[in-house]
Amino acid sequence: MKFESLIFDIDGTLWDSRALVAEGYNLQLRDEGLEHYCVDAARLRPLFGKVMSAIADALFPDMPPQVRYPLMERCMARENRYLEENECRIGYAGIAETLCTLSKTHRLFIVSNSQKGYPELCMEKLGIGHLFSGHLCYGDTQAPKGVTIQALLEKYRIPSACYIGDTQGDMEATYAAGLPFVWADYGFGTPEKYDARISSFEELLTLEQEGRL
Repeated sequence: MKFESLIFDIDGTLWDSRALVAEGYNLQLRDEGLEHYCVDAARLRPLFGKVMSAIADALFPDMPPQVRYPLMERCMARENRYLEENECRIGYAGIAETLCTLSKTHRLFIVSNSQKGYPELCMEKLGIGHLFSGHLCYGDTQAPKGVTIQALLEKYRIPSACYIGDTQGDMEATYAAGLPFVWADYGFGTPEKYDARISSFEELLTLEQEGRL
């Protein structure tokens, strides 16, 4: 099946920012005297792809909601600033070249459970912003990813698309939005089902050649 558009997840699909995100969080936590909450890439792995509130619940479970959620917002804002200052050479192999080829036959979009500014930051650091037609994230919609995907479909009048992601949450959101799901198995999760599977980003070109994108 040929799709008019392709929609991409970010973390675990386009790049692996876990170590840098952890460093950004930890800068904020240390500044606030909360060193005992510091995290590393391994701690963040099962949390990537979840919405901000769910990450806060996991990282700061003993804090009341009125304290943990503003702290999570400050950590994410610090993360954005830290990533802006870093070269972010964390994109998977062949990202720019593959997207350039795919952009000739599809419109490309991003939907992420991230805070505002994160999709733009990813595209800027990877040098791929000019290849994308639009994006939405949790920070824009304050809604589950499935709802955000649907909002993107409506906003850009997308007649057909598939979603490329790496986690169970990505799969559930994709199917909730009524789209096929392509599993990037090099990422962070093991979804229970999928419509196609890639073991490297460049394998999207194989799917394209086979008429499956």
